Amino acid sequence: MTVILDGGLATELEARGHDLSDRLWSARLLLTDPDAIEDVHLAYFRAGAQVATTASYQATVPGFVAAGLDESAARDAIRRSVALARSARERYAAERGTDPATLLIAGSVGPYGAMLADGSEYRGDYDPGDTALRDLHAPRMEALLEAGADLLAMETVPTVREARVLVALLDELGATGWLSYQCRDGGHTAAGEPIAEVVAAAAASVGVIAVGVNCTAPRHVPALLAGAASVAADLPRIAYPNAGDRWDAATRAWVADDADGRFDPLAVASWAGGAADWVGGCCGTGPADIERLTAALAA
Repeated sequence: MTVILDGGLATELEARGHDLSDRLWSARLLLTDPDAIEDVHLAYFRAGAQVATTASYQATVPGFVAAGLDESAARDAIRRSVALARSARERYAAERGTDPATLLIAGSVGPYGAMLADGSEYRGDYDPGDTALRDLHAPRMEALLEAGADLLAMETVPTVREARVLVALLDELGATGWLSYQCRDGGHTAAGEPIAEVVAAAAASVGVIAVGVNCTAPRHVPALLAGAASVAADLPRIAYPNAGDRWDAATRAWVADDADGRFDPLAVASWAGGAADWVGGCCGTGPADIERLTAALAA
């Protein structure tokens, strides 16, 4: 059975008029306008998404402390990201008369590069060491699980070193989640590591329930999924590409890149049931894209 993910949370927040140019990105609204985040989660559920990915991609304890919060308030803000997604789930279930337990809340765990807010996750050109990676990720993962996330979304990971730290923490916490890489082409992570090599980091974990790619140009995804299948054929695969644009760290904006192709719900739907078991969209995609994806899968 194919699981339908949501699309870009920040993309839809910006479409609704919110300025996310801050270093905290969408996590800033956890402090200033949490209702806006909940409303976007609800919009994705209404579009057909079965998973709400929390607004914690760029929400870290050091990031919030740098913005003026103490560590306790920072953890509270991370927990709030789960509460908002859970509230949206309850609202949607009440609207449709369905069981909220059929919908999942995935706690977003963005990479170390996201905290740096310089586009590093699209280059993979950082290596602070295992201790620094653990110190960044562990408090957030703990807070997300404490708040009731059903699973963790370890996403946009650019290096195998960071992936290994994340899956080790996942297993230590006794949690489940998916691991998705940011990739530069059809065979390598953002850091240039072969996809077959990095997928092995997920296959060795008892907690990883899906492995794949996200926020990668759509045209690269089929080859990447094939590479993942060659290493972990029995592990479900996940794919939620971006719209096909390129992140410009200098201007902090997505730049049109026609050479990469565009997000096509019909193409994404064609991956389901074979190449990928979990499908959705990432940056540059919105509820309308997920609605079209849902319709394509139902056809």
